[in-house]
Amino acid sequence: MSPAATALPVLGSDKLPELVALIKDVDSIELKVTVPEAVQLTAVRALGLDALQAQLRQVFFFDTPDLALDAQGLVVRARRSQKKGDDSVVKLRPVVPSELPKELRRSPNFGVELDASPEGFVCSGSLKGAPAEGAVRNVATGDKAVRKLFSKEQHALFAEHAPEGISLDDLAILGPLLVLKLKSSPEGYDRRLVTELWFYPDGSRILELSTKCEPSEAFDVAAATRAFLSSRGIDLGSEQQTKTRSALEFFSKQLASA
Repeated sequence: MSPAATALPVLGSDKLPELVALIKDVDSIELKVTVPEAVQLTAVRALGLDALQAQLRQVFFFDTPDLALDAQGLVVRARRSQKKGDDSVVKLRPVVPSELPKELRRSPNFGVELDASPEGFVCSGSLKGAPAEGAVRNVATGDKAVRKLFSKEQHALFAEHAPEGISLDDLAILGPLLVLKLKSSPEGYDRRLVTELWFYPDGSRILELSTKCEPSEAFDVAAATRAFLSSRGIDLGSEQQTKTRSALEFFSKQLASA
């Protein structure tokens, strides 16, 4: 993983030069924070969020039982989204944007994003795809092979970065996870806030708040977002959780025990 910075808005961070170097080459920045389970309901109320306005999603990850792809910095995912359709992604994380092949950067389906939280930042490169309608469900039920979810571009990127001898059809299905996603503009915040509530099979939950911005406005948006969330009583100093990491580890242990 990319070395962690203390927080994006902290200009005195010893990671600032690294952060600035990355920002100039990324396509977008996503600022995010997770809220501890014990205060999630309080945070939802403070932000005036309405769960009935949220979009329902099913998220599936694909990896080997021992998470060999994850160890290589490779994430393979597919989703079903209510009233939106299916999507898939092959993601490289971490990446150094300036070191990526020019041909890959030119693809309209590829984007480089910097994710920043109060605990640090990491750059990722995502190659997106649009499977046929119903394809993700058919793969989940075993009626179609995993490779059917991904485009030729995605197949090529996977083959280049996957461990030797592992194909898409060798991967186990890790999931699904149910996710509620809500886009809102809370009073006092002049940007779009995205709220995601991830439900894990053991009953645990991750609540993540995020907003995207252009690289040139990262520090201003980070400062404004920090101030807004703090004014709503949301503690930015709590231990942060990662949705993907939590999902991979949960389902990997489940496969091992089975």
